[in-house]
Amino acid sequence: MNKKWNYMIIIGAMAIACSDMKNTHTSVWPQADAPIAQKKEHTRIIHGDTVADDYYWMNDYFKKGADSSNVIQYLEEENKYTAIMMKDTEALQEKLFLEMKGRIKEKDESVPYLKNGYYYYSRTEEGKQYYKYCRKKGSLDGPEEVLLDIDAMAEGYSYYAATGFSVSPDNKLLAFGVDTVSRREYTIHIKNLETGELSTEKIDRTEGEAVWANDSKTFFYTAKNPVTLLSEKIKRHTLGASDKSDAVVYDEKDNTNYIGVEKSKNGRYIMIYSGGTLSSEVFILNADTPNAPFKSFQPRRKDVLYSVTALADRFLILTNDHAKNFKVAQCPLEKTTKENWTDFIPHRSDVLVSGLDEFKDFLAVAERKNGLTQMAIRSLTDGTQHYLDFGEAAYAVYPSVNEEYDTQVVRYGYTSLVTPSSTFDYNMKTKEKQLKKQQQVLGGYDADNYITERQFATATDGTRIPISLVYKKGFEKNGKASLLLYAYGSYGSSMDPSFSSARLSLLDRGFVYAIAHIRGGEEMGRQWYEDGKMMKKKNTFTDFVDCGQFLVKEHYTSSAHLYAQGGSAGGLLMGAVINLAPSLWNGVIAQVPFVDVVNTMLDETIPLTTNEYDEWGNPNEPAAYSYMKSYSPYENIEPKEYPNLLVTTGLHDSQVQYFEPAKWVAKLRATKKGSNVVLLKTDMDYGHGGASGRFDYLKDVALNYAFLFKLEGITK
Repeated sequence: MNKKWNYMIIIGAMAIACSDMKNTHTSVWPQADAPIAQKKEHTRIIHGDTVADDYYWMNDYFKKGADSSNVIQYLEEENKYTAIMMKDTEALQEKLFLEMKGRIKEKDESVPYLKNGYYYYSRTEEGKQYYKYCRKKGSLDGPEEVLLDIDAMAEGYSYYAATGFSVSPDNKLLAFGVDTVSRREYTIHIKNLETGELSTEKIDRTEGEAVWANDSKTFFYTAKNPVTLLSEKIKRHTLGASDKSDAVVYDEKDNTNYIGVEKSKNGRYIMIYSGGTLSSEVFILNADTPNAPFKSFQPRRKDVLYSVTALADRFLILTNDHAKNFKVAQCPLEKTTKENWTDFIPHRSDVLVSGLDEFKDFLAVAERKNGLTQMAIRSLTDGTQHYLDFGEAAYAVYPSVNEEYDTQVVRYGYTSLVTPSSTFDYNMKTKEKQLKKQQQVLGGYDADNYITERQFATATDGTRIPISLVYKKGFEKNGKASLLLYAYGSYGSSMDPSFSSARLSLLDRGFVYAIAHIRGGEEMGRQWYEDGKMMKKKNTFTDFVDCGQFLVKEHYTSSAHLYAQGGSAGGLLMGAVINLAPSLWNGVIAQVPFVDVVNTMLDETIPLTTNEYDEWGNPNEPAAYSYMKSYSPYENIEPKEYPNLLVTTGLHDSQVQYFEPAKWVAKLRATKKGSNVVLLKTDMDYGHGGASGRFDYLKDVALNYAFLFKLEGITK
């Protein structure tokens, strides 16, 4: 580990610890023996570096190796141990579950959207876990067609996810994807909407969405590799033909790229997108000629990303070509290569352009400035532009479902830490907005009872890191409050402040909730992301620690009452920060944590590994290996006191395999000092996203909250 980097963290943590207020509550845990995982010799040798990995055998269930049954036995023992340790919170967990469930309107309906003459929507019913996907022709007063009853379809399955609903241009057929394992491998089915019959033809191992050509008998889909789960090929399917005869229209040779296929909003083009973190390429086809070959819009170039939006008279190109924060270029329909691009919205150093929503006469532009999302409306007829005003300190605005091309109305979503998710229709010509729906919170929620604010912590290198906070009125900054700090910090994914009705159960019991907008996300622009990836990844971890120290220094909390939470790549964050500053946190929740970074990135048979090289680096290269090893949580466990830990995973996780958190927990328990608990909960039925029902996931939230409350001595 870089000694200077580690030293700065340790000094900061020591300073906090010395002035910290001690937690007067001591958690009482049952006297139970934690599982001790068996150690088996395994050695990794690369770049002249030899590393012993005593828990490598836990890969065997995934690899179908000799220790498969031993892996299952170990995970079940860990589940039993967690159940014993959390036994006295079972009544509280049930209370929390019912409390959170009770805020959800069970009989509900989404805001209908118009597409090709039909209004589409989904609705839920009392006591049902799933939903019904419906439509009405021409008018919302027309008769309802239930296209798919997901409640009925999910019966008998412990996990059921339906996605990619795609109606053919003639409105007669519906293609959709189903995953019953939680590995994000979807089988595409086709339903005849005139007869109600489900076709016997189906296509396995796909991303789940079919993109129809204009003939309503041909569609394109993304096929996945059965081992790596990489999206490798785009195929063309003709109704009535065997999927074995489906033509491969695109075969991605770069295994660091993700690929996908979509249709332009104006219905004229089918577009294949192939992109990694650093470069991308789009291939285009006239939707009237599905059997013709796709044509490259602009051949990929090193370090250049671009995506394409089709208008009636030209293409718009969102690109970072000589534009760190992206700009919008334009080109003629028949001349698409780089030499034909001219600036349409020039690059601005203080504004990140993150997306476009096209209409016949208008363009809705999603942007970021000073860490906040904003939406600009630009007229395509006279070039004028204006911004929507939202009036809150911290919020999130985003384009909603906008399927119609020839309309003056853009639909957008809006939320904040105190404002429930809201859907608005905005007339881009008259500038009038209409609230179509706001998430209803049952039980008498009053936003005026909660306060949200935005602060900035100063990072070790002087960078100012935004923090969004929310708490209930009556909170005092005296260092005595409990605080949960959340972050993600990878892939350029921005963690914008949004409302959660479940979170009220935390706030109403005196917790402050905070989001650290650390580098590795894109909240402050593209550079914010680039300063938190690859050989600058450690900025992500130090930023989070600096945010935690700031909240203690400013008396929002103390380290005796400070908690951290993150999932997936945010779980990596959790693993890194407890190695760096273990005394800063009283407890940490690591969900599906990516903690065995080096071993995973060295194994190309693990799903999605090669796609991640541009994010973390390729450890087959000595410099990348050394840097990665210096922060990988599993590699840096030491014999010291760690905070209390709750670690969760799913046996069928396709994004972060179960064995990463399992190995991490085993090594932590064998190495750490002190009496703080380490709990591992593996869901034996689910994968990366947890339960599929709209209520079942709340049981996981209840467990997380009960863990925090137990540490704080909150019993009801």
